[in-house]
Amino acid sequence: MTEAETTEKDSQADYETLMKESAAKRAEDSKSLGDKESAKAETESDLQAHEVTLKEAKQDHGATLKYIMDLHTECDWLIKYYDVRKEMRASEVDALGKAKAVLSGADYSLLQTSSMLRGAM
Repeated sequence: MTEAETTEKDSQADYETLMKESAAKRAEDSKSLGDKESAKAETESDLQAHEVTLKEAKQDHGATLKYIMDLHTECDWLIKYYDVRKEMRASEVDALGKAKAVLSGADYSLLQTSSMLRGAM
């Protein structure tokens, strides 16, 4: 009987120890779960912020590509019509020079008639 009582006391002590350890483990697991949920929420918040930043960066990138394309188109046009614009500018400078000379008193009517006469001969 004494042996049964001793065994019962040891078993009761083991059971109480097991329950204390289990309670401590549950508390630790609860804390760990709370920390993990908090970390998950923070990570999801960071993800949303990065998604917004990515969207804005893509819009900026698209606007930059459009600007580059517009510059390229404008430069192509300038290169394509460079000779025509150069000729027109030279003609305009010449016309302005003649207009300035006329305003200064030069008479080009004789030059035109003499060149017409030469052409007729």
